[in-house]
Amino acid sequence: MNTTLLDRTSRRDSRVASMDQRAYPLGYSEGEFKRLEQQSALYVDVTEDMLRRAGVTPGMRVLDIGCGVGDVSQLAAWLVGPSGSVLGIDRSQEAVGVATWRAAAAGQDWVRFAAAELDAFSTQETFDALIGRLVLMYLPDPAATLRRLCRHVRTGGVVAFLELVMPLARSVPEGPQCRKCIGWITDTLARVGFEYDMGSRLYATFLAAGLPVPQMVVAGRAEGGPQSPVYDYLANTVRSLLPTIERMGVATAAEVDVDTLAERLRAEAVENRACVMPPPFVGAWTCLPA
Repeated sequence: MNTTLLDRTSRRDSRVASMDQRAYPLGYSEGEFKRLEQQSALYVDVTEDMLRRAGVTPGMRVLDIGCGVGDVSQLAAWLVGPSGSVLGIDRSQEAVGVATWRAAAAGQDWVRFAAAELDAFSTQETFDALIGRLVLMYLPDPAATLRRLCRHVRTGGVVAFLELVMPLARSVPEGPQCRKCIGWITDTLARVGFEYDMGSRLYATFLAAGLPVPQMVVAGRAEGGPQSPVYDYLANTVRSLLPTIERMGVATAAEVDVDTLAERLRAEAVENRACVMPPPFVGAWTCLPA
């Protein structure tokens, strides 16, 4: 379906005050773009199910915010078909360039991309659906952003978002390598000030944005065995996050030893016959009042 790329209230107040000074914590490297593709492949069924439940159907005009390298935009494009259209926006010009290339390679000329800061984005277009995956967690005031962007959605239009519940990530039985890996990720995001439990906060966020009560679903992956992609996915997330891990004093590169992390996770899980559960997603969707 996708073309592969060549190869918490004082705490919140301080977070809001400083958010604009921080970049996306996983960076914009080619390695991160590949990790985003890997992430999308792991969760494509979860994302498609939520978009279908939300009512994304052929002929719709869709706005995908925080589109990254375009995986959700391309998925939405397959759902709306050539009679519809998709506009993906992201702050990274590099990511938008990759997304544009991938959509063209897939023959999806009804999907397009633009580089823009979400707080500055404006358009004369009206959309049938506003969607996003793993974007609200990085915003200083996601409810305010939703409220503003919904002005571009027609009455009766769809608003649908997917966000992670990182505190639920674990392995059973628990192993020290997996525990450390998940801890590096969640501790770093917490120290930077991003909401790593955004999935649990979607309901309240929708209401704070003035949206109708959303329907919701939780879904994710459970993995095990030597062939699972979950070990590489977790290790690559740490790899992209490593500069921020070090900057925030969570761990040193030597402690992480990222080049061997995937194999250490794999060996531990296989030896323990462990079920590894990366963080599940909460999907929430609603329709604007007609």
